[in-house]
Amino acid sequence: MTEAPPLRIALFTLESLASNAAVRAFVEAHAAELVLIGRSTPYRAAAGGAFGQFWRHMRRSGLRFLPYLVVNFVLPSLVARLRGRQGLPAMARMHSIALLEVEDVNGAACHAALRAARPDVILSFHFDQIFTLETLTFAPMGGVNIHPSLLPRHRGPIPTFWALQEGSGATGVSIHRIAARIDTGEVLAQRAHALPPGVSASTAARLLHDAALPMIGDVLRALAAGKAEGVAPPILPYCGFPSAAEIGAARRQGVRLVRFADWRAALGL
Repeated sequence: MTEAPPLRIALFTLESLASNAAVRAFVEAHAAELVLIGRSTPYRAAAGGAFGQFWRHMRRSGLRFLPYLVVNFVLPSLVARLRGRQGLPAMARMHSIALLEVEDVNGAACHAALRAARPDVILSFHFDQIFTLETLTFAPMGGVNIHPSLLPRHRGPIPTFWALQEGSGATGVSIHRIAARIDTGEVLAQRAHALPPGVSASTAARLLHDAALPMIGDVLRALAAGKAEGVAPPILPYCGFPSAAEIGAARRQGVRLVRFADWRAALGL
């Protein structure tokens, strides 16, 4: 039987300790299929810039949220620059993949890049911007997202924080179609994944993104063969960024956003 030709993939991501290793492993494994890498601009003006985002997080989540931001976003970027480590731009150049710095995933510049790249599918891998249905039309197969939770539970930006509070059996990975409502599209693949006791929400995110890698390959092959079947999940409540009170309650349960191992990982130790 003749295998279906590989898909043309547009990958969208936000560089972060939570997913950097998994995303780079994916790029290495699928470089021949990638026609565009969209890298989110984290401190874009539309999101309030660096100060606006910081102030919004502090007002909602308090100072205990600051280590999470530093470990996952600030330190890895700073250490990479100081040590001259290659990031996504260097990988894109190495493999001759078009790279777009994404200020607005639904804006004219991104639409032009998608039009030029002609992807079959859009893959969101820890991306922090919301795709409109119009943007998804630039890929005939639409969009697919990797989410580190067992959907429909723990929709939202930090699912591992909420899953760890539920205890054993609550953690895993889902790969789903991107729909108009956040994290509600048909689930194409899902797998429970047990985590070591005492891990932080940050470490859990790294481990679950790594665990998603073989699942992504299976889903892409199924899509290429026209055999990807999804299950529409019920819609459960959205789990947003935690408030200061919710972080405090989690700490009393022994759940932490960040532990010492995360600082070491952020520093590359």
